[in-house]
Amino acid sequence: MTQVPANHWTPGMKSPNPKGRPPGPSKQQALLRRMLDEGEEVLDAVLAKAKEGDAASAGLVLSRILPVLKAQGEKVKFHLDPSLPLAAQVEQVLAAIADGQIAPDVGRQIIEAIGTLGNIRALEDLEARIVTLEGKAV
Repeated sequence: MTQVPANHWTPGMKSPNPKGRPPGPSKQQALLRRMLDEGEEVLDAVLAKAKEGDAASAGLVLSRILPVLKAQGEKVKFHLDPSLPLAAQVEQVLAAIADGQIAPDVGRQIIEAIGTLGNIRALEDLEARIVTLEGKAV
């Protein structure tokens, strides 16, 4: 059996440091306090440089105050008959892509939505069948 040093912490011991935590703030707390104390001066300096035309400073300021623009897909119009079976709907989307009516990435999103709808319909159908079977078993 290996010998454990006397100063080694083992599970069940109260503390590996019998003297406890040293008094005063930790290094992280002291650093945070310093950043909070001097943060206003740093902000003033960055804003001043941004006003002078420094692109990096202006970019930093604007990135913090303006929301990030998210890409949005364009609206598309093409014929889609939702009464058709799902496979036929996907064929309609593929035809619209081939004809240049919709972009391929938009078509992919529509096809994924049709697939999700198909999964939901299948789950609803399965649930209805289970309810019917359980009703007959009673």
